[in-house]
Amino acid sequence: MKRLLITLVVMAAFIASFAQSPAWKGKFEQLGPESVPTPNTYRAGSGAPGSNYWQQRADYVIDVDINDETHLLTGKETITYYNNAPEPLNFLWLQLDQNLFAQNNMTDQTQGGAVRDSVPAKFFAATAGVASTDYKGGYSIKSVKDATGKALPYTINYTMMRVDLPTSLKTGEKFIFSVEWSYTEYDRNEYDGGRGGYEYFPADGNYVYTFAQWFPRMCVFDDHEGWQNKQFLGMGEFALTFGNYKVKITVPSDHIVGATGWLQNPKDVLTKDQLERFEKAKKTFDKPVLIVTQDEATVKEKTHSAKKSTWEFHAENVRDFAFAHSRKFIWDAMAVKIGDKTPLAQSLYPKEGNPLWGKESTMAIKNTLEVYSSRTIDYPYPTAFSVHTADQGMEYPMICFNGGRPNVDGTYSQQTLTGMIHVIVHEVGHNFFPMIVNSDERQSTWMDEGLNSFLDKETLQERYPQLNYVRGTPKSIVPFMKGDKSQMRPVMATADNQSRNHGPNGYTKPAAALTLLRETVMGKELFDKAFKEYAQRWAFKHPKPADFFRTMEDASAVDLDWFWRGWFYTTDNVDVEVADAKWFKVQTEKTDIEKKKVKVKKGDLNESSKEEGVKDFSEGPSPLTIQNTPDQFYGEFKSRVDDKAIVQKLENKNIYQLKFKNVGGLVTPLIIEWTFKDGSKEIERIPAEVWRNNESEVTKIFVKEKEVVNILLDPNAELADVDASNNTFPKKAVESKFDQFKKNN
Repeated sequence: MKRLLITLVVMAAFIASFAQSPAWKGKFEQLGPESVPTPNTYRAGSGAPGSNYWQQRADYVIDVDINDETHLLTGKETITYYNNAPEPLNFLWLQLDQNLFAQNNMTDQTQGGAVRDSVPAKFFAATAGVASTDYKGGYSIKSVKDATGKALPYTINYTMMRVDLPTSLKTGEKFIFSVEWSYTEYDRNEYDGGRGGYEYFPADGNYVYTFAQWFPRMCVFDDHEGWQNKQFLGMGEFALTFGNYKVKITVPSDHIVGATGWLQNPKDVLTKDQLERFEKAKKTFDKPVLIVTQDEATVKEKTHSAKKSTWEFHAENVRDFAFAHSRKFIWDAMAVKIGDKTPLAQSLYPKEGNPLWGKESTMAIKNTLEVYSSRTIDYPYPTAFSVHTADQGMEYPMICFNGGRPNVDGTYSQQTLTGMIHVIVHEVGHNFFPMIVNSDERQSTWMDEGLNSFLDKETLQERYPQLNYVRGTPKSIVPFMKGDKSQMRPVMATADNQSRNHGPNGYTKPAAALTLLRETVMGKELFDKAFKEYAQRWAFKHPKPADFFRTMEDASAVDLDWFWRGWFYTTDNVDVEVADAKWFKVQTEKTDIEKKKVKVKKGDLNESSKEEGVKDFSEGPSPLTIQNTPDQFYGEFKSRVDDKAIVQKLENKNIYQLKFKNVGGLVTPLIIEWTFKDGSKEIERIPAEVWRNNESEVTKIFVKEKEVVNILLDPNAELADVDASNNTFPKKAVESKFDQFKKNN
């Protein structure tokens, strides 16, 4: 009883010491409200939308005209905004993303840079804000009016426009207003950051246009932070409201247009042959059908039509609208079977993209829609476009703009092939994240780019195994994670505040984390069920990080707070050292183990750990005596354990005591490869919870039938361990799979 009281007093003092240190937060403690806000009726503790979840809606009717000579876009739109929020609104916020290119814009003003001698002019212009042309970008807002035609007061703050309402817009009401605007599109070869623009082809004097962020768009107003009106500085992308679109696009009559939505008037804009091929493509599942051939597109390059045609597209329940057009476009398409739907995969590309694009683009769309649908929800939209122009990769509902161009003679490298297929899979995949599962990339880049990078990696590995694609795997992120932590930001940092880490933090680190979560921590079956549950819960809604974290745990019964904390909220890395290893055999009457250099006190296994410096197992095992259990250790129990049976079970067994040190700070599962004297191997997996009682150092006992000659931690580079040199015992040069990966890549 006295011993029990002493123990309780010590435990109370231990707990009190932490209670008096509010800054302490163990790696296995549950995430607090600073990371996962307190659940409410809008967002449930399970990670699902709450019983009172709501979101706004905005419908658009747009007419736009593009001048192929001046590149001037002129448009007018009518927006019907529905207030489903449980509070009235006195003003609305719209995004004016093209103001990124306005004179004296905030992005240029706040961009750092240094002078370097002999720098190429193109790169110096980008950092110094100097261009070879006198391009004047930004929106020109002609008018903002209500449904009666009365002018509405508005205020422009860089990339945001506030429209003041004549009366409060109450819950359940809608407000109709119109905006007229124009802006001049820019040459992407000279200006970067806007996502759209045009590419000029001097050989034939034509353009490929990719129009993105081209119209004033409603900001999101939600339960999490009200208006999401954080300025667009060029890096962080968009949070947008779902709605229905009816868009008329007027371009030269010899141009082909691809856009968000379904073409409503094909008979008005297509030739008889094109219309027949278009209808055929909708019923063809095995290979793409050419709707406009390369020969036909080449003929059009030589003549510029003075006439104009209007293409009309309708789209339902989308968060944005983009389009592309050119007289240079070759056009192919094929149907894809997804559940009970047959969306049309379509590619538009100039001849400069062939033969690569004709061979690969539409098939890549098909592969993406099939794999992503199997992992999330069935693709719900009627089409998916992939449009080719130089050095681009950008996504919008049902349409994306992609780079990847062969040499002039039509040849291309393996790197070009892999890069082109990857960018198409990635950008088409964005239809799911964030176009359907509608996260806010400006605040949480990884929820868009990271989840999508994980699935694009899964798609390439499943459908293109010959490409040996490894980006987004744990071993691929090691070079980044072993870098200078003082220059790093956690994954959870906002996009515009982590420019140095935007690629790894937004894309590859979360993708690697999810790969580790699926293949090592949770297992594929549990992960896939939980990930699909998240996609289904939040399809056509606005999830936040806590909704993802909670859903993954709710649907799997795996406590992952330690994982989210380490991988997403810190800059820690995985670096586990196999610090020590001891080998023992039980000493019985039948055995006579010669006592070697390591002396062991009878009955005290841990005594051996006091003597460091054992370099290998060449000295043989240390003897271990196991005593009969004294009566005082049974307490009130009358029965007794069969001590002799325990000793007999351990007879001739090899007992190993391993010590692991957490050098990098990020707790991790342990994957141990045992190599036995007979040449056979065994891989043993220990959950990350092994660190729960000591996050810095773990000592663990293993019992093996066979004699061990070598121990290797993380043999297949699954854990993103940044230092493979301390993963072995004996301490000798053992080349791991990660070392091999570094050599070959």
